[in-house]
Amino acid sequence: MRKTRGAARVLGACTAALALALAAPGSAQAAAGVLFIDRGAIHDPSGCYPLGDFVPSEVGNFTNETAALWLGPSCDGRVTGFVLPGQVVHPAPGMSLFIQ
Repeated sequence: MRKTRGAARVLGACTAALALALAAPGSAQAAAGVLFIDRGAIHDPSGCYPLGDFVPSEVGNFTNETAALWLGPSCDGRVTGFVLPGQVVHPAPGMSLFIQ
C-alpha cells in the first residue's frame, strides 16, 4: 500500500510539472496596445528596443504592461527606471527599453 501511495505522489508531481511546462509558453505574450518610440508606433510590442544614440528618445507607453529602461543599448547593464502604462518619458541617449 505504501509503494502505491509513493508512486501516486511521484506521478502526481510529474503531471503537475508537465502541466506547468506546457502552460509557460502561453504566458509569454506581447503587451496589448501601442508603444511609441520617437513617434513611431509599435503595435502589441514584445522584446528589446534600442533608443536614440545621440538625442534623448521620446517613449510613450500605451500598452497594458510596464516597460523597463535599461542603461545599455541591448537591454543590458542595469534597469534604470520604468515606463508605466499611459506614461511618456524622455530617457537618456544610448539606453534601451524592454517590454513583454
